[in-house]
Amino acid sequence: MTRRLRFNGTGSGVNGCPSIHEDLDTGEVIVHGPALTNPDDIAQLRHLNEGEVPVVVPRELLVDFGPKEVVRVPDIIGLDEFDGLFTQFAHTAWRLETRRRYASDELTDSYARFTRGEPIEWEGVDAEWCAERREQSALGKRFERVRIVDHPPTAGQLYLLDNARRNSAVGEKILNLWREAADSLGLPAQDFWIFDSRLVALLNFDETDSLVNVELITEPAEVLRYAMVRDAALHHAIPYEEFAARLTAKED
Repeated sequence: MTRRLRFNGTGSGVNGCPSIHEDLDTGEVIVHGPALTNPDDIAQLRHLNEGEVPVVVPRELLVDFGPKEVVRVPDIIGLDEFDGLFTQFAHTAWRLETRRRYASDELTDSYARFTRGEPIEWEGVDAEWCAERREQSALGKRFERVRIVDHPPTAGQLYLLDNARRNSAVGEKILNLWREAADSLGLPAQDFWIFDSRLVALLNFDETDSLVNVELITEPAEVLRYAMVRDAALHHAIPYEEFAARLTAKED
């Protein structure tokens, strides 16, 4: 069976070697780097078995990107505490949305109207949420999202593409990225927010696509990994207006 490997980080900003990856299922760590080839050096190694290849990595690579705990204990917060993060951050809040549907959307009147083909006046939807976003944006804070879209888009993704008009009106920057592009970039199938490039809020959903809790991640190496995902997504995503226009052109 093919492993599900996650890139944790590299000690080189040039060629990506040496690097550390982690098996998401077993927790095993895979390290690759330049091979140790000097026979005199190899002769000093103990328990080097046939088929094993010694590699050389800087100590900083293991300190920065190796796991710090045998079993990681997640820091779980409730949804009320999570809501508070959107007024407590100082500069930027960025989200990756990867799911094909969100149960919370489907409970709204606006979703029902959208699926019936009725136009939606987004200005009157979620007035309290809109007021908070406008207030925070007026303070100079930035809100951005990249939304992953399947081909063809799901009903939930089309709803969010229309919903982007509301988010944009209150100060958010919304971009979209095709799923095949996200997969080719190795983006994780995870929904998360990054606040001020120092705190990650990982959103955990159940089998019904309902948000159940949020995991806070503050370890610098882990936050950096999510920041790398953000940078890759932002580089390839396009504004929702342009994405919607291209989608309409394809359908025509």
